Amino acid sequence: MGQPSPMASGASGPMSAGGFYQRWLGPVLANDEGVDAEQLSRTALTALGQASLRRSWPGISTVLDGVSSELQRRDLRLEQVLFGCRFSNPVGLAAGFDKNGVAAGIWDRFGFGFAEVGTVTWHAQPGNPRPRLFRLAQEQAALNRMGFNNDGAEAMLRTLERQALPPPGQRPAVLGINLGKSKITSLELAPDDYASSLELLAPMADYAVINVSSPNTPGLRDLQDSAQLRRLVERLRRLQACPPLLVKIAPDLEDDAIDAIARLAYEEGLAGIIAVNTSLDRLGLGDRVMPQTGQTLAEEAGGLSGAPLRYRALEVMRRLRASAGPSLPLIGVGGIDSPEVAWERITAGASLIQLYTGWIFQGPALVSRILEGLSLQLDRHGFRNLTDAVGSGVPWQ
Repeated sequence: MGQPSPMASGASGPMSAGGFYQRWLGPVLANDEGVDAEQLSRTALTALGQASLRRSWPGISTVLDGVSSELQRRDLRLEQVLFGCRFSNPVGLAAGFDKNGVAAGIWDRFGFGFAEVGTVTWHAQPGNPRPRLFRLAQEQAALNRMGFNNDGAEAMLRTLERQALPPPGQRPAVLGINLGKSKITSLELAPDDYASSLELLAPMADYAVINVSSPNTPGLRDLQDSAQLRRLVERLRRLQACPPLLVKIAPDLEDDAIDAIARLAYEEGLAGIIAVNTSLDRLGLGDRVMPQTGQTLAEEAGGLSGAPLRYRALEVMRRLRASAGPSLPLIGVGGIDSPEVAWERITAGASLIQLYTGWIFQGPALVSRILEGLSLQLDRHGFRNLTDAVGSGVPWQ
């Protein structure tokens, strides 16, 4: 097992990233109202983007080295090679936070084994009207109706090129690029829309994700239909140098639709499936009043993420693993906010997991806590490595 860093227990220290986060942002995140959630994310990303561009500068590199020593955990048993990519650990940053890839060069410093940037569309688009991102602090959840706001594929390429990233396969953290359909593009022309983005960005991607499950672009989820999805996948697979392709699905699918996507993944040679996106189901919170708007959650548009999604995401993971068999890599996302939930998702069948809402509420120390917890469970259950634990169904001990 890898040795913990000297700061392994320092996530709450006054000068640590975790301590700073909890001291200054904890009170903000504990309230639904106050600082706008989207503005908070935008401010953080601006700073991270500048740090990524200047990560070799002496002062900035010193700060980033401190963050790394606090948050990274090395344990060879957590490494995996999946769809041709070597993951130093199974914890990734989910798509949606770094939409334009501005901090792609430094996500490994926060302990992540991989990061997924996007969702990016071929056409730049402003997204839906604001406000469109809301905290539900008590429930450790969020509601978003962003609508794939991003600067477009050409701008992402320039952004990634400016950061002078190592080539795919030589990066400290694997980089995935999540692709969506432009709002102005019809469903009929969707395959060409996705293909334009992927053809441009493929040289930068360790893997690519077909996002057909956001609830915030009209008609997008229709692309989860087997015939539509097959047409889309076949169009992308025709591209030269197509990277490993995964598809991201919604939590609101019926069992037969989940089974159909698992079959399609096998038949079309997809690299894996990511489960799940945000939910249109209010998961028992429909009567919850949103103080920002005065409406109930049932009356609000958008997708729900965070802790309330935990059990539905787990159900989908179990169904996928049963349908797809043991060999197809699955990535679990949705409601993962502790080492216990991470272990639960992995033993249900996920080879990798992704964080977003839980990471925002818990702070950057969540990554190291999860990695330490996974290593501890390998010890307690006598597993040689994480791969042996995937789909094993053994409980947290």
